Amino acid sequence: MIKFVGSFDTISSLPKTTFPEYAFVGRSNVGKSSLINAIVGAPIARTSNTPGRTQSINLFNLDDRIMIVDLPGYGYARVSRERAIAWVGRLEQYLLNRASLRRLFILIDSRIGPRDSDLDLMDFCDANAIAYQIVYTKKDKRVRESEQIKLSHENHGAMAAEILETSAEKKIGIESLRKIIGIK
Repeated sequence: MIKFVGSFDTISSLPKTTFPEYAFVGRSNVGKSSLINAIVGAPIARTSNTPGRTQSINLFNLDDRIMIVDLPGYGYARVSRERAIAWVGRLEQYLLNRASLRRLFILIDSRIGPRDSDLDLMDFCDANAIAYQIVYTKKDKRVRESEQIKLSHENHGAMAAEILETSAEKKIGIESLRKIIGIK
């Protein structure tokens, strides 16, 4: 059973929980909500054609044993600079202070590859020993691989060795994510 726990604007307002948390983050328009919905098999995260719709930290309880965390996107949304800086600050606070966080999934659009904002987040996680895994989204779409930066866990101490490739639409890589999270 999936329960929407709530939408939270501050780290201090997040409920204390003993359930392991698996958080999803990425640049705006990366397909984060669609991927979360595909993983849990239900339309729990709000999808939109407008980048930057997720503006709060959204928690979903799965079977009273796992929390899925939908974090606000970064990098592309048309918001004020002050608002974007506030989002990054809140993301950093969440990552540094959430003891129940088991893994952060950093989503990257496979058609575009990692951008400076993705690399900055990876560096932040490496510097603070925050376990993360790279997940390429939209793998069913055409990719311009010659232009992309190649990522490797050998250069990133907190990064999981396996880089996942997914498509919410075609259900590519969904079972691998479900297995990592512990969803049956």
